[in-house]
Amino acid sequence: MTPLPDCFCPADGTRVTAQSLAWCCPVCRGPLDLDFAPTPAPLKSLGGRVNSLWRYAETLPLAGPSVSLGEGRTPLVELTDGISGKLDFLMPTLSFKDRGAVLLAELALRLRPRQVVADSSGNAGTSIAAYCARAALPCTVYVPEGTSPKKLEQIGAHGARIRVVDGDREAAARAAREAADEPEVFYASHVFNPYFLHGTKTYVHELWEDLGGRLPEVLVLPVGNGTLLLGAALAVAELFTAGLIGRRPALYAVQAAAVAPLAHAWEEGADDLVGVTPMAPTFAEGIAITGPPRARQILRAVRQSGGTFLTVTEDQIRHAQLDLASQGLYVESTGVACWAAVRDGVLGARSAVVPLCGAGLKTGLAGG
Repeated sequence: MTPLPDCFCPADGTRVTAQSLAWCCPVCRGPLDLDFAPTPAPLKSLGGRVNSLWRYAETLPLAGPSVSLGEGRTPLVELTDGISGKLDFLMPTLSFKDRGAVLLAELALRLRPRQVVADSSGNAGTSIAAYCARAALPCTVYVPEGTSPKKLEQIGAHGARIRVVDGDREAAARAAREAADEPEVFYASHVFNPYFLHGTKTYVHELWEDLGGRLPEVLVLPVGNGTLLLGAALAVAELFTAGLIGRRPALYAVQAAAVAPLAHAWEEGADDLVGVTPMAPTFAEGIAITGPPRARQILRAVRQSGGTFLTVTEDQIRHAQLDLASQGLYVESTGVACWAAVRDGVLGARSAVVPLCGAGLKTGLAGG
């Protein structure tokens, strides 16, 4: 079996051995990155490979998957001239989180904890629960009060224990982190664990393959904790460094105007979060994160790409969801945020792809 790469703290350089169950930097308690710089395979060598995200084996830190549900390889559909949507709501658990969850489950199998814990407003929890069920790993998911009943039903159906935490998304995360500090517990964190990012980056590797070895001028990405955007930045860097693309696309990060700490920091020209952002109601519950732990990395990735931040109102989200439904695509309210941000022509003539991240059956219609 291929050795696991070590982790390191991007803030202070502290290294964490590959076999450790430590979920954060032992010095600063910040999120970890992976000491892993792969070289993607050229386009012509991908034909005939397995039709899942595991076809990009050279770029993944784990080999020989045993819990795959066929995740990845979601289709592109044109939404308007120059802008396509990638249908990641067609994943096995109906959200893009499967890209990272499968790697966390594979990692947990190798580390053999007595318990897996996760925290989520819904989609990550359902995905972790499903892949832990596939791997026969005991799993507990901490969720905030008010989580969609359909998402809770899905988590429970996979056999995971559900712990509903009084308070918001951040309160659920704190409870999970307390549990993660117990011995022999694996924290399947889509925020702190870098393996998750190396799963989400396959979103861009798929785009590159499906677009014939190129990428659009703009990648529009929803940002709460930033796992899809940071994964995208990883993939872009890998493809560019390998000489497989000639230019890097701009990363456009989208937040709900109601909860937009990163967009506010961007407007202030800051390198990190500015002040305290209060939680507020929003249809885009999945990206309503007031204090993302990887804020500095997100802001840096957007800045280095030549991108920007966009925010969307609740009315824009509601109308975008109905617009997509009128085109035959029933997407959850968080998952329509990127389309809400760009459907009125803000990108001009530039080509772009937006992710449609979760199925509408998970939440129903915004305001419905």
